[in-house]
Amino acid sequence: APRLGKRLAADIAQALAEQTVVVPGTNAAAVVLPRLALQLITLRKQRDEVALEVEQRVLAHPLYPVLTSMPGVGVRTAARLLTEVACRAFASAAHLAAYAGLAPVTRRSGSSIRGEH
Repeated sequence: APRLGKRLAADIAQALAEQTVVVPGTNAAAVVLPRLALQLITLRKQRDEVALEVEQRVLAHPLYPVLTSMPGVGVRTAARLLTEVACRAFASAAHLAAYAGLAPVTRRSGSSIRGEH
């Protein structure tokens, strides 16, 4: 439904223009709905502008080629990794792997040993 917002705002405006029956509350709806549709259009435009700016910043980052060399990592995933991990200091790659939940861990409780996770 990512493209629903564009169509929804246009559909609301068109439905208001074509309306022929007047029911209670129509006047209020005629005031509110166009404003809401305009807000929706504006928010979607701002979201697209922010996404473009984030993409440009990620593409310019020195770690971008390293991150995207991993299978399945594109601009969005690289942006997420940079925002989640780059601001933290890890003593080693093993610490980063543990933080990300990628390091195997043995769970022990008394005499029971659970599998490697």
